[in-house]
Amino acid sequence: MKDNMHRIGVVCLGDVDSTVPKVLAAHISGYLNLDASVLPPLYHPAYALNRQRLQYDAGVILKEMESTPFDGMDKVIGVLGVDLFVPIFTHVFGEARQGGKAALVSLSRLGEKTVGSMPMSSAVLERAAKITLHELCHLYNLSHCMDPNCLMHFSGDLNQLDQTPFSFCRYCAVFFRDAVGAGSAS
Repeated sequence: MKDNMHRIGVVCLGDVDSTVPKVLAAHISGYLNLDASVLPPLYHPAYALNRQRLQYDAGVILKEMESTPFDGMDKVIGVLGVDLFVPIFTHVFGEARQGGKAALVSLSRLGEKTVGSMPMSSAVLERAAKITLHELCHLYNLSHCMDPNCLMHFSGDLNQLDQTPFSFCRYCAVFFRDAVGAGSAS
């Protein structure tokens, strides 16, 4: 049974394959046992383009998302096809403010570019799902974990991301369960 007190919205920002938010919502429901819905897409975040870096400032996008009302949603995951950065890193796969309302997942560096109507590969979708779950857990105040066999372990490159499991270490499992309420995470 899903925990209806924790409703998660998945929203595309700009042009993103319509399969992606459905896959991410299914992973949120399946792995974290939270109610997840695909929301209508929002506009491309042109306002966040840093012309010097030719990347999009994740902090600017998060600030905009946190000020946007997403009726009935407790947390929102924004999915983008653009390259994201935060000032201390050259790029990020995703970003969230600890305990915040919104998180971002970038598809930009997760694998091959799609051409026309070709679907995304299963590897890209799996990577996006791992980032989504990881960033969502930051919204529930989980921090990075030192255990490389934990979903909350930091992944700085695709090799590390591919090695990341869809499960928590025993400590992060307890932290997550406590954060969302007993019985909502398996």
